[in-house]
Amino acid sequence: MSRLSDLRRGATATVRAVEGVRSFRRRLLEMGLVPGTQVKVVNFAPLGDPLFIEVRGARWSLRKQEAAEILIAPDAPAAAGVP
Repeated sequence: MSRLSDLRRGATATVRAVEGVRSFRRRLLEMGLVPGTQVKVVNFAPLGDPLFIEVRGARWSLRKQEAAEILIAPDAPAAAGVP
């Protein structure tokens, strides 16, 4: 499994687990970032931190260190338009 912090701009993935301290995990789970949720990396700040993601239609900002606590399974690219 990969980590959300390793995903490239425009890539999508499915959340598999949220690690880290209990308060951090609880906050993300309460906001809807539960296993099975699809996330998309929208952009990165100019210096690479934080990163901006889209979760269930909402845009979030996460520090790279926080994104490293989220385990993901990258989605396969769509067949159309991929060489």
